[in-house]
Amino acid sequence: MTGKPRVIYWFRTDLRLHDSPALKAALDLKPECLYPIWCWDPHYVYRARVGPNRWQYLLDCQSDLSKSITKLNSKSKLFVVREAPQTVLPKLFKAWKISHVVFEKDTDAYARERDEKIMESAKEAGVKVIVKTGRTLYDPDELVKANGGKPTMSITQVEHAAKKIGEVPRPIPAPESLPDPGDTTLDIPQDRPSQEPDINKIQRSGSETSYNQLAGPNASFSVPVYSELGLKPATTPHRGGETLALAALDRIIADESYTATFSKPSTAPTAFSPPATTLLSPQHHFGSLSVRLLYWRASDTMESYRKKGKQPSTVPTNLIGQLLFRDMYFGAQAALGHSFAHTLGNSHCRFVPWHLPSSPSPSPSSLSPSPSSPSLSSTTTPLHLTWLQRWKHGRTGFPWIDALMRQLRTEGWIHHLGRHAVACFLTRGGCYIDWERGAEVFEEWLLDHEVACNAGNWQWLACVAFYAQFYRCYSPVAFPKKWDKEGAFVRRYVPELARFPDRYIYEPWRAPVGDQKKAGCVVRGEGRDGEGGFEGAVEEEGDGMKVYPKPMFDFNERRGICIEGMKNAYHIGLYGDDERVKNGSWRELFPDGATSRDVEGKKGKDLGVEEDEGEAKELGGETKGGDRTKKRKQGTLDGAFGRGKRNKV
Repeated sequence: MTGKPRVIYWFRTDLRLHDSPALKAALDLKPECLYPIWCWDPHYVYRARVGPNRWQYLLDCQSDLSKSITKLNSKSKLFVVREAPQTVLPKLFKAWKISHVVFEKDTDAYARERDEKIMESAKEAGVKVIVKTGRTLYDPDELVKANGGKPTMSITQVEHAAKKIGEVPRPIPAPESLPDPGDTTLDIPQDRPSQEPDINKIQRSGSETSYNQLAGPNASFSVPVYSELGLKPATTPHRGGETLALAALDRIIADESYTATFSKPSTAPTAFSPPATTLLSPQHHFGSLSVRLLYWRASDTMESYRKKGKQPSTVPTNLIGQLLFRDMYFGAQAALGHSFAHTLGNSHCRFVPWHLPSSPSPSPSSLSPSPSSPSLSSTTTPLHLTWLQRWKHGRTGFPWIDALMRQLRTEGWIHHLGRHAVACFLTRGGCYIDWERGAEVFEEWLLDHEVACNAGNWQWLACVAFYAQFYRCYSPVAFPKKWDKEGAFVRRYVPELARFPDRYIYEPWRAPVGDQKKAGCVVRGEGRDGEGGFEGAVEEEGDGMKVYPKPMFDFNERRGICIEGMKNAYHIGLYGDDERVKNGSWRELFPDGATSRDVEGKKGKDLGVEEDEGEAKELGGETKGGDRTKKRKQGTLDGAFGRGKRNKV
């Protein structure tokens, strides 16, 4: 192909104009025309769990970007093409006489397979492909290479590998102009995707019509409007987009002390108006805020603070540390592929015979929950299914857990320590339910869901990878009292308990019946709605008295049982790629099912340990492939505990 380049710039995980290495590479070609496009991928519309709040956030980011593009060139916008990229891009190459396609690198397992097909199609069409890293601080593949070809399983490994790669590049300014797009006439057939299976059907209250036309209504290539998705109303107060992201970053950096001394474990999980952390993670997920921009603005602020003779916070708990943990999970996923998001086949994930485990799926990109799996079933009963639903919908009877899950469902976000608490409760600190079930709920509800970070965090918190101190559990009563003795957070998200006395706010079942009635809410039942489920409103008493459920189990007893089960799983020492896990013969090693033996409830209290709040730098790398040294401690991506006194859980 001769003449000046005709370029498609394919937006994906980079819904921004500032600091985009891939966009700069496209503009450096001095193209005759530039088509900024987004492929409306049915994989995410139908096959990946995405709730209404994250859809709203995506549409916010796309609309904001499209407006920003138009400000630079009135003839241009974000051109949304409503078809799978694997089928539509080859047609666009020909229809628009494209010479180059440029995009940001994405190492998610699905994205790798998708991009390989696109690159094959481009080669066949004689189209040159340019791919640049921009989603993370370091190219995940380079990080793995610098780590000896192994998954990055600790912050220390990331730091050592990063030194070999070199300094994080400074951010690139946003372009001041953009070339015109070429002719956007499309006289090509649309390959409309099948809607089945539609894993997001439960999110819809109407018909999904976003694929009715290839170029959208009136052939306008417009960003879909929310109603086209047929979704239930979004409820999050948080909105996305580059404009809002940059403004938020400016406000954060303007507070020098906050930025320089930020230590995530010291931020309160009960703060909600405003939250105690930056809330920038959803913007990073959609690429509406560059991670390199945050990295360097935070680094420069800390250096300025240091030059004033003051001591800034340090890795891993500071803002830089949070970005490094994000890179750690991306590196682990880049090395392990699809298996990283599951136990089965995962060489670095310990096998624990959880309740409600996953069953092998015909598709390598997903596993489906099935208590009757031929290879991974355990001592699952209908009770465990009920526990899962009560946890998901905030009906456990433990107000701290319920408030967090209701905040997650309605807002799409909860504080890092909240994520720790609900994950521990579902897995090793209460229900003994497979971490993959929890990861699925987070995938559905989180605004900032990343496959790598979500799977990595759940493995960490379930103590099956990255972190091994399974005996450290979060009490749903003692832990929140440290931050919020009066229970303001619970009163906000579990309003039926708003009038309970402070002394009972985390244990309402202990309140005398007279006090319950005085507070306008009685504690009874499982929290079921009028149809016998858990999604609708809990039925009230005949006189309008509100109802809050009883605790679904004795926490101390369950904690003891879980710790015994984890001890046994660690002793047996299987990992997800072990043939005995794959063929089901692991049962011979776990003759009594999920736990080695039952324990008395009273023993659960004896097993309660004190949480060292110095766990802000939780010891990591005690699992396969991790950093074996205990000289250096590390925190999770979401942090851990603040320093200070010790707490019983």
